[in-house]
Amino acid sequence: MTYALVHAKLVKGSRVKKNNRESIIGKVIAKLRGMGTFMLVTFAVSLPALAEPTAQSQRVIHQQLKTDVIDIQAEHLTAKYWLNKLPAPDKVLMSQQEISAFNQTLVNTNPYITDPLAIKPVLTKSLLLGKINQISSIPSSARHFANKTPLTESDYQELRDKVNLAAITEANSVAYGLVTRRSVLRKFPTWQRAFKLNDDDTIDHELDLFQESGIFPGEVVAVLHNSKDGLWSLVQAYNYLAWMPSKDLAIGEKDQIAQFNKAAHFITITGGKVFVDIPRNAQNNEAELLQLDMGVRLPLVTHLELSLNDSSNNDSLYNVNGQNPYANHIVRFPTKNSFGKLAFTTLSIPKSKDVTVGTLAMTQGNIIKQSFKFLGERYGWGHDFNGRDCTGFIGEIYKSFGLLMPRNSGQQAKSDYGYNIRFQMPINEQLQAKSKHEQDTLIELQYKKKQQGLESLQVGDLLYLPGHVVMFLGMDKGQPYIIHDVKDYKVLQENGQLYEGVLNGVSVTPLQPMHDYVNQLSVIKRLAYSTSQGDLSHNNH
Repeated sequence: MTYALVHAKLVKGSRVKKNNRESIIGKVIAKLRGMGTFMLVTFAVSLPALAEPTAQSQRVIHQQLKTDVIDIQAEHLTAKYWLNKLPAPDKVLMSQQEISAFNQTLVNTNPYITDPLAIKPVLTKSLLLGKINQISSIPSSARHFANKTPLTESDYQELRDKVNLAAITEANSVAYGLVTRRSVLRKFPTWQRAFKLNDDDTIDHELDLFQESGIFPGEVVAVLHNSKDGLWSLVQAYNYLAWMPSKDLAIGEKDQIAQFNKAAHFITITGGKVFVDIPRNAQNNEAELLQLDMGVRLPLVTHLELSLNDSSNNDSLYNVNGQNPYANHIVRFPTKNSFGKLAFTTLSIPKSKDVTVGTLAMTQGNIIKQSFKFLGERYGWGHDFNGRDCTGFIGEIYKSFGLLMPRNSGQQAKSDYGYNIRFQMPINEQLQAKSKHEQDTLIELQYKKKQQGLESLQVGDLLYLPGHVVMFLGMDKGQPYIIHDVKDYKVLQENGQLYEGVLNGVSVTPLQPMHDYVNQLSVIKRLAYSTSQGDLSHNNH
């Protein structure tokens, strides 16, 4: 039996009378019944009568977005919509030379950015203890297991035992390594998850408070210490100190790691997630799927390097991993040899994948394009759930331009890099000591300063509030829109009632209706290189 889908198009305001339209539909139905055809009839408005759906009509249907997110239409969820608003989408905001200088300045002056290879090869007992206690201290507030049972002093003692404090000596050797796969950074050397018990006696299982961050292939780390069971390593990455699974890193010589890290010719992953097949056993059709996230940087293997592998055998030139390499980027990738030490293998990344040679130009157009590659990705606290959180989202976007930043939103907000507008609301005690008139005056001054700051926003500007960061996307119908990786959704409705929902992913929202976002706004930051720090309100360029 054949199936026919008949669209009976009823044109709003059409001169065809209702009974005539019904007669037309009836005739179509009768004809199809006579053909022995099973039929599904659907009705649509504002489309030509009895015509096939056009591309334009399909777009109209698509744009009828149903969502509880306030002031959002389907066009807001496309990069093209915001790109079309830019007067100069390809204007370079920071050159590669400026970005390199920006990064070096952070390494030299920012307390949250470190060159792991610059860490001394031996740490004193007090210094190492200080670093361990920095990350693996017992939390001041209660933590609970998934079944709501609180962690006890005995539980924490067991975790501290895993930290292996007994192995610390007066002089402790530091090793250096490269990360070989996407992995995790944890507060303690354990997979045990810990949660907060909410006021309503529920556990939010999506916020594992022992999860600190993610770490990615090719990242350099200094290995400061190992857990008692040998399964975890305390590592210092460029912007974080925490425990990672030892199996996901390869220890090597500092010189070979530096050569890998400073390679002049490299590619940068510019897709949200790029997956590459690694053949393991062609005879048995075995392969491994490798995930490379935005911002991962890998050195290119040149034609000359391939020829030097075996000058007497042209297979190394024109047959890499069983393929002719001309349609691939051939990169050097960290792995382990049979002794468990750092070695390098060649990896073929198809040129069809979302990668770029070098880094992307830092332009407003590219900022928007990169941010939309994550749209809808699930929120993951500390890069949990194979995703990322608010600062991970921002950090990966800017890593695709080669620019580095501290890991956490509070660290980014406190830092003086770029141009900044800072809002300092008087604390309650100060307000209470003043008259009602003085209180109102202080609050009004801060409000006006925030409004001026919002009016000066440019695409890519970062807005910080306690525990969160968002990125300015553009203006639409007189209000600022943002893109951010966010869990909760709260807006104040026109009737004054607070509506609470969930976003739990990379989302586009208007800024001002988001509950307390403007009220708690503490910093607006524009990323730029300058030999001296600046006030954004006086540097609107």
